[in-house]
Amino acid sequence: MAGPDLMTLTNSYVAVWNEPDAGRRAAAVRALWSDDAVHVLQPPQEIRQAAAGLGFDRLVLEARGHEALELRVTRAYEEFVAPGTFAFRARGDADRLHDLVKFRWEMVPSGAVGGVAAVGLEILLLGADGRIVSDFQFIEG
Repeated sequence: MAGPDLMTLTNSYVAVWNEPDAGRRAAAVRALWSDDAVHVLQPPQEIRQAAAGLGFDRLVLEARGHEALELRVTRAYEEFVAPGTFAFRARGDADRLHDLVKFRWEMVPSGAVGGVAAVGLEILLLGADGRIVSDFQFIEG
């Protein structure tokens, strides 16, 4: 299977969420994800509990295609990174099994002051060209 090595892939993935330039961010989305890729997010526990209180037993959020993926990444950037509050980084624990890649990322305070604010698990399904076809994100804490 063709595609980037694990370090390149995970660093590129995390970099797109930290990218301040909208044009570069859009180009990175197109380079990382296939045209009809899907990003599926299991929201944090408190959001799932609030949804359950409203009668939703299963809450999953999806962004499909480059336009939706760009919006998803941009909104996360605007909320967490742009204010100078946080940055994302890979944990360095990536593993690959055929066309599946898993790794954890951390959201840390900008300037490396303070502890880890959030941790997530990514499970990526790669296409024959090495781009992401499916991206499953679990917010672990």
